[in-house]
Amino acid sequence: MNARVALVAAAVAAFAAPAAASVMVVGTGLAADCSKAAFDGRSDRDAILLCSRSLDEERLVRRDRAGTLVNRGVMLLRTRAYGEARVDFDKAITLEPTLGEAFVNRGVALMADKNYAGALAEIDRGLALGVDEPAKAYYNRALVQESLGDARAAYFDYRRAQELAPDWLLPAKQLTRFTVSKP
Repeated sequence: MNARVALVAAAVAAFAAPAAASVMVVGTGLAADCSKAAFDGRSDRDAILLCSRSLDEERLVRRDRAGTLVNRGVMLLRTRAYGEARVDFDKAITLEPTLGEAFVNRGVALMADKNYAGALAEIDRGLALGVDEPAKAYYNRALVQESLGDARAAYFDYRRAQELAPDWLLPAKQLTRFTVSKP
């Protein structure tokens, strides 16, 4: 099986929802069904169990196993089970340390715990490794920058997210809160 990585939204912060990373597993079987459920925005008990069954019952190549852990972690983020989600992201990173989306997700989980410095480091690492939808990683980083009190960095990250995904409304909405003045 081949894995293609993408990002989806998950609600964590009160002022804006970070974008969490899911991994698309291409093919048939429970892992592919888990991936589809993650991309469809599901986080119900049945969807989480589907991912768990895949991990327990299927013989997956390393990258697809890591992707399935990420997908279950994303669902757990959506249910605000941040500690459990972080365990899945940690396992995914152990299996596939070059999976940028796993680091972005771990950053989202740390953001939920108000560990903004840790979240920033994880998101930066995910961006450095590469992600399929960098706009969402930049958006997450902007949320963290705001939480750290760096409005300037947040503004530029929101702008970068908007440049990368001009049809995505969340960065544009966040940018309306900023006033840019010339020195």
